[in-house]
Amino acid sequence: MKFKLLGLKTVIFGVALVAGIALGTLGILGIHDTTANAGSNYVFPKNQYGQTYGSSFYATSPETVPDLVAAVGMDDTKGYVKRTDLEQPFPKTPQEAIALNKQNLAHPTQEIPLYDVDGKTVIGKFIFGGGTVKEFRTKAESDKEGPN
Repeated sequence: MKFKLLGLKTVIFGVALVAGIALGTLGILGIHDTTANAGSNYVFPKNQYGQTYGSSFYATSPETVPDLVAAVGMDDTKGYVKRTDLEQPFPKTPQEAIALNKQNLAHPTQEIPLYDVDGKTVIGKFIFGGGTVKEFRTKAESDKEGPN
């Protein structure tokens, strides 16, 4: 039996091929590092008043949404809306659900203040409802996540 010694180029090619197949398989299966957006690990920054702020992208549940949610106002001004302004009442009875639905149909959009990061200074207006939502991530959040 004769064995040929493999050349360096052949070995490098084989290793690259196996690595490419492995990485491609991981990419197809969606196996990747999720620590960049894992809400349980993500710590929202706080402003001088102790309010958390940032993109709701990092929230894993309604309870982990920051106090000030990054948003883009009517005139494309970047700012924040208060989470409490976005929250809708939860109906306790079917009758309340019907009434809230009628109210939402009569007024499909709502205008709320757009704040600076301090959560006090109003810098514009934000409209929600009606199917259009604009959101942005702060530079710190984008840097943490990496390029899009």
